[in-house]
Amino acid sequence: MSADEIEASKAPLISHLIELRSRLMKTLIAMSIAFVICFFFATEIFNILLWPLERAVGSAAEVELIYTAPQEYFFTQLKISLFGSIFIAFPVISSQIYMFVAPGLYSNEKQAFLPYLIATPILFLMGAALVYFIVMPFAMIFFLGMEQSGEGVAQISLMPRVSEYLGLIMTLILAFGACFQLPVLLTLLARAGMITSDGLKSKRKYAVVIVFAVAAFMTPPDPISQIGLAVPTMLLYELSILSVRSVERKRREAREKEDANSSDAPTDDKDDAENSSS
Repeated sequence: MSADEIEASKAPLISHLIELRSRLMKTLIAMSIAFVICFFFATEIFNILLWPLERAVGSAAEVELIYTAPQEYFFTQLKISLFGSIFIAFPVISSQIYMFVAPGLYSNEKQAFLPYLIATPILFLMGAALVYFIVMPFAMIFFLGMEQSGEGVAQISLMPRVSEYLGLIMTLILAFGACFQLPVLLTLLARAGMITSDGLKSKRKYAVVIVFAVAAFMTPPDPISQIGLAVPTMLLYELSILSVRSVERKRREAREKEDANSSDAPTDDKDDAENSSS
């Protein structure tokens, strides 16, 4: 490679790095603004996250959480702020990612990429809503059922720490949100030609084992959380098979259309040749 070619290759690389830095800066600014806002309302956000526990206990007045280190609740508020800033700034984050990769995509690839960009946050919010309204309240009822009243025996009461409760609900939200991306992931793999619907159907029994193993690893050791994650994930797996089948059908129709066009082309040329000779 000559010196001119090396210099020419450096120019696109530098421009890409400048573009990447610009997108990262905009993303960090958006997250910083969202972080400050969430930190200002950290107590209110934490009280919202306490609703599943309040529902399990029955009354907000009966809920009591503790912190055992002077700085614990402060760091809990920082975690809440970071967690909330990612949620709030996600439209900016996703748009910056799209604008960075869009120049390298063809128009049909852009049209194919946009639905997945929209589906990703929607599926994540669906997983978070499942945790907030169903899984977490039932899990807290399960944990509260282990309390001991103290009549003739030692009294055992649940007094969760603020950091531990926040860690639990954040872990469940992230786990469910990540698992709800399964249709997007498998459909993208199908578009890349790496998987097929028949392959997914044949591997269904292995998928069941893997899903329950992942659910046991990502959730607390209670059956409510594990089943609550595993069952929706398997339903999403079945939905992914339908989505992959749709991708295959569209690809087959496009191929048949191309074959039809290519088979018509020689005929037209032949007709033109006959007309010119006559």
